[in-house]
Amino acid sequence: MRINLKFDFNILSKKVLCQQLDAMGLQYTIQGLGEVEIEKMPDDISLKTIEEALCRYGIEIISDQQMALVQRIKDAITVLINDENNYKKYNVSTYLSEKLDYSYAYISNIFSETTYTSIENFVILKKIDIAKSHIVENHLTLTEIAYKLNYSSVAHLSAQFKKTTGLTPSTFQKIIKKRKERKMTP
Repeated sequence: MRINLKFDFNILSKKVLCQQLDAMGLQYTIQGLGEVEIEKMPDDISLKTIEEALCRYGIEIISDQQMALVQRIKDAITVLINDENNYKKYNVSTYLSEKLDYSYAYISNIFSETTYTSIENFVILKKIDIAKSHIVENHLTLTEIAYKLNYSSVAHLSAQFKKTTGLTPSTFQKIIKKRKERKMTP
């Protein structure tokens, strides 16, 4: 029997983080996306123990401030795109500036210097990943997916999908359907 699940990775990550920090007896405050303020900085040995405990769950401590900001940018974009209501009313640049409390020019510059791509390109890649997930898991129509991801039209979604993956969304759907059919036949 197969059970399909939907995860809220932000809630899941936060719970795992809290459990691990609580187990170590640390006094902390979760500041927001990817930021934790620890009241008393642990010594190097304790910090290494914390890193190892969190690493088991795919949580990594980032010491480089630029990389930390880039991760916060990526996390904020992910949250925005996954929140259908806010995504339709916010411009990405305005949202990031307000959320991270930096000018968009600064955020954009740091992101480009560190990742060698633009925020706009990252947004497109993220949207296409979500579109692929919707096609695979939710069986949504392309019109529904385009609406959810705030595309102006199905044609716009299709063009970006093809440019990013090399396949049209309908070809991608057919491939997924054939793979599922093969798994079902003995």
